Amino acid sequence: MNQADTLIVHAAELATMAGPDQPRRGRAMADAAVIKDGAVAIKDGRVAAVGPTDDVARTWTATETIDARGRLVTPGLVDAHTHLIFAGTREDEFEKRLQGVPYMEIARAGGGILSTVDKVRRATQDELVALAAPRLASMLAHGTTTADIKSGYGLSTADEVKSLKAISALQGHVRLVPTFLGAHEVPREFAGRRPEYVDLVVNEMIPAVKGLARFCDVFCEQGVFTPAEARLILTGARGAGMGIKLHADEFAPSGAAELAGELQAVSADHLMAVSDAGIKALAASATIAVMLPGTSFFLGGARYAPARKLIAEGIPLALGTDCNPGSCMTWNLQIVMTIACTQLRLTPAEALCAATVNSAHAVGEPDAGVLAVGKRGDVVIWEAPNLRSLPYCFGVNQAWRVITSA
Repeated sequence: MNQADTLIVHAAELATMAGPDQPRRGRAMADAAVIKDGAVAIKDGRVAAVGPTDDVARTWTATETIDARGRLVTPGLVDAHTHLIFAGTREDEFEKRLQGVPYMEIARAGGGILSTVDKVRRATQDELVALAAPRLASMLAHGTTTADIKSGYGLSTADEVKSLKAISALQGHVRLVPTFLGAHEVPREFAGRRPEYVDLVVNEMIPAVKGLARFCDVFCEQGVFTPAEARLILTGARGAGMGIKLHADEFAPSGAAELAGELQAVSADHLMAVSDAGIKALAASATIAVMLPGTSFFLGGARYAPARKLIAEGIPLALGTDCNPGSCMTWNLQIVMTIACTQLRLTPAEALCAATVNSAHAVGEPDAGVLAVGKRGDVVIWEAPNLRSLPYCFGVNQAWRVITSA
């Protein structure tokens, strides 16, 4: 008999997400590669065997055997877009939006991103770590085992470095992918001098965060950074060895999706207002479209990204919470999967694909999000009898047991 560390047996459904080692597109997103009465053996943090329980249990034993009878088993969830490093909250803005004040109007009045920047600048690295740690623990408890975490609330070289070092200090049971977002907004001290701030991002911040961040992201949006400015920043980041991403077309068509496709960005995120030209550019590229439907829901907007159109064009979709204190205060990817089903019209299998294998590729972690031999042994056992039940039952934590390779 082969000896594993953990053996999970008799899963009612084992959604392995097994398939080609690439993002899933079109109809492939609906294939969760489900095994009935499935089993997974994990050894040294990696999947050692996967298949029907009778086959796996015949050749594997383990230090710990878990009976998952009556439960769904999936790969650990992967959150493709978060802003988990922040200080302070903005529930006052939440109430203003309920009274009809638009998000962008709140930002122009001194709220929004810059209000969080003020708080992050006053916080120490240790304080940022202490604030984020409980959020991260809750994220793990809800089944997320890998996550993108962006900086972007510092907007000075020292504070962006501080934020990225805080992310590094938080590495643990959730595998964190640090993303530099110095181009999240123009800070107050550079008001009216945006070209100077872009120059600072390119020539001072990017060299300073090299080695701390795996990706560089830019908020390319009307009133924030233009496609030309985003191109300059992302070209500099790519030259420094970082992968590139964009916050694209969240509030209005800006040309950001077209730029993402042209530059072959790893992902283009938001896309609620993406144009037909932007969709064509993404379809002609390898860029993954990261859907953040929790943000539309939290902002009370009627506009969601055109997910079905993107899928029809062969664009791979991923999911993220967009966890942040202003426009989506949740780190629970389970409920985002439900919103993706009800508002983006994804099927449960497509939502799971977007929250596992496709999100793993969107954050540069292709060993995550799949239960196949040699892949990372991140597993969630759900208090749900089948895949359809995962987004169907919402507002409660269905994660019964979370196993990580970290």
